[in-house]
Amino acid sequence: MFDPDCRRCPRLATFLDEVKTQYPAYHARPVPPFGDPAARLLVVGLAPGMHGANATGRPFTGDHAGILLYLTLHRHGFASRPESLAADDGLELIDCRITNAVKCLPPQNKPVGAEINACRDFLTVELEGLPEGGVVLALGSIAHKSVVAAFGLRQKDCVFAHGAEHALPDGRVLLDSYHCSRYNTQTRRLTEAMFDAVFARARALLDG
Repeated sequence: MFDPDCRRCPRLATFLDEVKTQYPAYHARPVPPFGDPAARLLVVGLAPGMHGANATGRPFTGDHAGILLYLTLHRHGFASRPESLAADDGLELIDCRITNAVKCLPPQNKPVGAEINACRDFLTVELEGLPEGGVVLALGSIAHKSVVAAFGLRQKDCVFAHGAEHALPDGRVLLDSYHCSRYNTQTRRLTEAMFDAVFARARALLDG
């Protein structure tokens, strides 16, 4: 179960203390998942962004990555509106939940392996709650690898690639996408059309 007071990673806990001192109004704590706990689509990102989820307390809210994510979610019927502006803006997710592989802001947006592993307990609980036939959409290779590890599968049997699909237990499916980060979208490694196609596939899988 998510722990809003978790401090199991000393480096991250200390960093959040420093951030809170510098930005007193920021959330600067572990960021909880957002959306319907019974949702059939679970979107898994990497970690909160400094001036995004770490500030607002809601995944992908307040940063560049969230612009494309919520627009795309709305386009495919997974969100009540195309923008996520603040944790109290009234936005609702529909049959969708968003979380991160690492719940706390890491320095330079780069969690180390021990931190990813330490946070996997929380991700595992979220994945266990995904209904039979549900879809996990991993944003980036780190999220992908953490999902694969949480299911106890071998990494070499589930290689990350944009648009790739991997079978999970109980008829569930893991879909991969490049992360919707500013860097990926500005360099055109990830285009809006590429991102849209992955969510279109998620919708098709769920609609059967």
